[in-house]
Amino acid sequence: MQNISLFLILLFLAINLLAFLIMLLDKSKSRRSGAERISEGMLFFLATVFGSVGVLAGMFVFRHKTQKWYFLIGIPLLILQNVSLLYLVYLLLNGKV
Repeated sequence: MQNISLFLILLFLAINLLAFLIMLLDKSKSRRSGAERISEGMLFFLATVFGSVGVLAGMFVFRHKTQKWYFLIGIPLLILQNVSLLYLVYLLLNGKV
């Protein structure tokens, strides 16, 4: 069980680091005219698959997508969804459900 928990924590950190770096990449592309951008759908997908903390951190560190209401509301809601699901997985792994 401990190995699985450690793996899940490392996976969570890796996904959030990736999401953070993708926010940086999209911000840098937004400054260049004609550069192909990362779609908002992809950013929300990353947030949905446990990258919501990285997306939110990237939003405020790089001041990117902070004027869009659906990011300001949606990403924190996805953090709640991510935390709830991680807690459920924790309970399942420890036989408490």
